Amino acid sequence: MPGSSTTETLTERRKAATRLDIARTAAALFVEDGLRATRAEDIARAAGVAPRTFYRYFATKEEAVAPLFAAGAQQWAEAVRDAPAALSVPEALRHAVARSLTADDAANVESLEWVRSLLRMAAESPALQAVWGTACHASEATLLAVLEERLGGGGDTGIPPSLALRMAAGVACTAIRVGVETWAASDAPAGGELGPAALAARCLASLGDFPWAPA
Repeated sequence: MPGSSTTETLTERRKAATRLDIARTAAALFVEDGLRATRAEDIARAAGVAPRTFYRYFATKEEAVAPLFAAGAQQWAEAVRDAPAALSVPEALRHAVARSLTADDAANVESLEWVRSLLRMAAESPALQAVWGTACHASEATLLAVLEERLGGGGDTGIPPSLALRMAAGVACTAIRVGVETWAASDAPAGGELGPAALAARCLASLGDFPWAPA
Protein backbone atom coordinates (compact mmCIF):
# COMPACT_ATOMS: atom_id res chain seq x y z
CA MET A 1 0.00 0.00 0.00
CA PRO A 2 1.51 3.35 -1.07
CA GLY A 3 2.84 5.32 1.86
CA SER A 4 2.35 2.49 4.35
CA SER A 5 6.07 2.31 5.19
CA THR A 6 6.09 6.03 5.94
CA THR A 7 3.01 5.66 8.14
CA GLU A 8 4.64 2.80 10.02
CA THR A 9 7.78 4.86 10.51
CA LEU A 10 5.80 7.78 11.91
CA THR A 11 3.87 5.43 14.17
CA GLU A 12 7.06 3.91 15.51
CA ARG A 13 8.49 7.37 16.07
CA ARG A 14 5.41 8.38 18.04
CA LYS A 15 5.66 5.23 20.13
CA ALA A 16 9.34 5.85 20.78
CA ALA A 17 8.61 9.44 21.78
CA THR A 18 5.89 8.28 24.17
CA ARG A 19 8.18 5.67 25.69
CA LEU A 20 10.93 8.24 26.22
CA ASP A 21 8.52 10.76 27.73
CA ILE A 22 7.25 8.15 30.19
CA ALA A 23 10.85 7.19 30.97
CA ARG A 24 11.84 10.77 31.79
CA THR A 25 8.74 11.19 33.91
CA ALA A 26 9.47 7.98 35.79
CA ALA A 27 13.08 8.98 36.43
CA ALA A 28 12.00 12.40 37.72
CA LEU A 29 9.47 10.84 40.10
CA PHE A 30 11.99 8.26 41.30
CA VAL A 31 14.44 11.05 42.14
CA GLU A 32 11.81 13.30 43.71
CA ASP A 33 9.69 10.79 45.64
CA GLY A 34 11.87 7.70 45.80
CA LEU A 35 11.65 4.44 43.91
CA ARG A 36 9.58 2.60 46.50
CA ALA A 37 7.04 5.38 46.96
CA THR A 38 6.45 5.80 43.23
CA ARG A 39 3.76 3.62 41.65
CA ALA A 40 3.24 2.86 37.98
CA GLU A 41 -0.08 4.71 38.24
CA ASP A 42 1.76 7.79 39.52
CA ILE A 43 4.06 7.71 36.52
CA ALA A 44 1.17 7.30 34.10
CA ARG A 45 -0.71 10.21 35.64
CA ALA A 46 2.33 12.51 35.58
CA ALA A 47 3.09 11.52 31.99
CA GLY A 48 -0.50 12.22 30.93
CA VAL A 49 -1.32 8.67 29.84
CA ALA A 50 -3.77 6.06 31.07
CA PRO A 51 -2.44 3.23 33.27
CA ARG A 52 -3.33 0.73 30.55
CA THR A 53 -1.18 2.74 28.14
CA PHE A 54 1.69 2.60 30.59
CA TYR A 55 1.42 -1.17 30.87
CA ARG A 56 1.23 -1.46 27.11
CA TYR A 57 4.78 -0.13 27.01
CA PHE A 58 6.23 -1.40 30.29
CA ALA A 59 5.57 -4.41 32.51
CA THR A 60 6.85 -2.74 35.70
CA LYS A 61 7.65 0.73 36.99
CA GLU A 62 11.37 -0.08 36.97
CA GLU A 63 11.24 -1.00 33.28
CA ALA A 64 9.87 2.46 32.56
CA VAL A 65 13.39 3.94 32.68
CA ALA A 66 14.80 1.41 30.20
CA PRO A 67 14.55 3.89 27.28
CA LEU A 68 16.94 6.25 29.09
CA PHE A 69 19.54 3.51 29.33
CA ALA A 70 18.85 2.46 25.75
CA ALA A 71 19.27 6.01 24.45
CA GLY A 72 22.79 6.18 25.84
CA ALA A 73 23.66 2.79 24.37
CA GLN A 74 22.31 3.84 20.99
CA GLN A 75 24.35 7.04 21.05
CA TRP A 76 27.47 5.00 21.79
CA ALA A 77 26.77 2.57 18.94
CA GLU A 78 26.08 5.40 16.49
CA ALA A 79 29.36 7.06 17.48
CA VAL A 80 31.18 3.84 16.58
CA ARG A 81 29.27 3.61 13.30
CA ASP A 82 30.15 7.23 12.44
CA ALA A 83 33.82 6.91 13.32
CA PRO A 84 36.13 7.50 10.33
CA ALA A 85 36.38 4.38 8.18
CA ALA A 86 40.18 4.49 8.29
CA LEU A 87 40.20 3.80 12.03
CA SER A 88 40.81 0.28 13.29
CA VAL A 89 38.25 -1.31 15.62
CA PRO A 90 40.16 -0.30 18.79
CA GLU A 91 40.61 3.24 17.46
CA ALA A 92 36.94 3.51 16.50
CA LEU A 93 35.89 2.38 19.99
CA ARG A 94 38.11 4.98 21.65
CA HIS A 95 36.85 7.62 19.24
CA ALA A 96 33.26 6.74 20.14
CA VAL A 97 33.89 7.00 23.88
CA ALA A 98 35.10 10.57 23.50
CA ARG A 99 32.09 11.48 21.36
CA SER A 100 29.24 9.69 23.18
CA LEU A 101 30.23 10.47 26.78
CA THR A 102 31.36 14.03 26.20
CA ALA A 103 30.40 16.70 28.72
CA ASP A 104 30.55 19.45 26.09
CA ASP A 105 26.86 19.05 25.22
CA ALA A 106 24.25 20.18 27.79
CA ALA A 107 21.72 17.54 26.70
CA ASN A 108 24.34 14.83 27.01
CA VAL A 109 25.28 15.96 30.52
CA GLU A 110 21.61 15.92 31.51
CA SER A 111 21.25 12.34 30.24
CA LEU A 112 24.37 11.27 32.11
CA GLU A 113 23.04 12.80 35.34
CA TRP A 114 19.79 10.86 34.90
CA VAL A 115 21.81 7.69 34.51
CA ARG A 116 23.86 8.51 37.60
CA SER A 117 20.73 8.96 39.73
CA LEU A 118 19.20 5.73 38.44
CA LEU A 119 22.36 3.69 38.94
CA ARG A 120 22.58 4.87 42.53
CA MET A 121 19.02 3.70 43.08
CA ALA A 122 19.83 0.40 41.37
CA ALA A 123 22.35 -0.35 44.12
CA GLU A 124 19.38 -1.07 46.38
CA SER A 125 16.92 -2.34 43.80
CA PRO A 126 17.45 -5.75 42.15
CA ALA A 127 14.62 -4.95 39.74
CA LEU A 128 16.33 -1.76 38.57
CA GLN A 129 19.66 -3.58 38.41
CA ALA A 130 18.03 -6.10 36.08
CA VAL A 131 16.83 -3.29 33.79
CA TRP A 132 20.37 -1.88 33.65
CA GLY A 133 21.82 -5.32 32.99
CA THR A 134 19.37 -5.94 30.15
CA ALA A 135 20.26 -2.59 28.61
CA CYS A 136 23.98 -3.40 28.80
CA HIS A 137 23.43 -6.78 27.16
CA ALA A 138 21.38 -5.17 24.38
CA SER A 139 24.11 -2.58 23.92
CA GLU A 140 26.64 -5.34 23.34
CA ALA A 141 24.45 -6.91 20.64
CA THR A 142 23.98 -3.53 18.97
CA LEU A 143 27.70 -2.81 19.03
CA LEU A 144 28.47 -6.23 17.57
CA ALA A 145 26.17 -5.47 14.61
CA VAL A 146 27.87 -2.09 14.10
CA LEU A 147 31.32 -3.66 14.14
CA GLU A 148 30.19 -6.25 11.60
CA GLU A 149 29.08 -3.39 9.35
CA ARG A 150 32.43 -1.63 9.72
CA LEU A 151 34.27 -4.79 8.69
CA GLY A 152 31.98 -5.49 5.76
CA GLY A 153 30.25 -8.47 7.35
CA GLY A 154 26.60 -8.80 8.20
CA GLY A 155 23.95 -11.03 9.65
CA ASP A 156 22.47 -11.65 6.21
CA THR A 157 25.45 -13.77 5.15
CA GLY A 158 24.53 -16.56 7.51
CA ILE A 159 28.12 -16.63 8.75
CA PRO A 160 28.41 -16.28 12.54
CA PRO A 161 30.58 -13.39 13.73
CA SER A 162 34.14 -14.24 14.69
CA LEU A 163 35.16 -14.89 18.25
CA ALA A 164 37.47 -11.87 18.08
CA LEU A 165 34.63 -9.56 17.05
CA ARG A 166 32.38 -10.82 19.82
CA MET A 167 35.22 -10.30 22.26
CA ALA A 168 35.74 -6.76 20.98
CA ALA A 169 32.07 -5.89 21.48
CA GLY A 170 31.84 -7.56 24.87
CA VAL A 171 34.99 -6.09 26.33
CA ALA A 172 34.33 -2.62 24.93
CA CYS A 173 30.83 -2.54 26.42
CA THR A 174 32.18 -3.78 29.74
CA ALA A 175 34.76 -0.99 29.72
CA ILE A 176 32.04 1.58 29.11
CA ARG A 177 29.83 0.09 31.82
CA VAL A 178 32.61 0.06 34.40
CA GLY A 179 33.57 3.63 33.57
CA VAL A 180 29.99 4.91 33.82
CA GLU A 181 29.22 2.95 36.98
CA THR A 182 32.42 4.16 38.67
CA TRP A 183 31.59 7.75 37.82
CA ALA A 184 27.96 7.34 38.92
CA ALA A 185 29.06 6.16 42.36
CA SER A 186 31.12 9.32 42.80
CA ASP A 187 30.26 13.01 43.02
CA ALA A 188 32.62 13.95 40.19
CA PRO A 189 31.30 16.22 37.42
CA ALA A 190 30.53 14.75 34.01
CA GLY A 191 33.63 16.36 32.56
CA GLY A 192 37.26 16.18 33.55
CA GLU A 193 39.61 13.35 34.50
CA LEU A 194 37.04 11.63 36.72
CA GLY A 195 34.13 11.96 34.27
CA PRO A 196 32.58 8.94 32.51
CA ALA A 197 34.40 9.59 29.22
CA ALA A 198 37.80 9.76 30.89
CA LEU A 199 37.17 6.71 33.07
CA ALA A 200 35.84 4.66 30.16
CA ALA A 201 38.83 5.69 28.05
CA ARG A 202 41.15 4.54 30.83
CA CYS A 203 39.35 1.21 30.97
CA LEU A 204 39.82 0.77 27.23
CA ALA A 205 43.46 1.87 27.44
CA SER A 206 44.11 -0.76 30.11
CA LEU A 207 43.37 -3.37 27.44
CA GLY A 208 46.40 -2.27 25.47
CA ASP A 209 46.12 -2.46 21.69
CA PHE A 210 43.35 -5.06 21.68
CA PRO A 211 45.61 -7.76 20.19
CA TRP A 212 42.57 -10.02 19.84
CA ALA A 213 40.45 -7.44 18.01
CA PRO A 214 40.08 -7.32 14.22
CA ALA A 215 42.09 -4.57 12.59
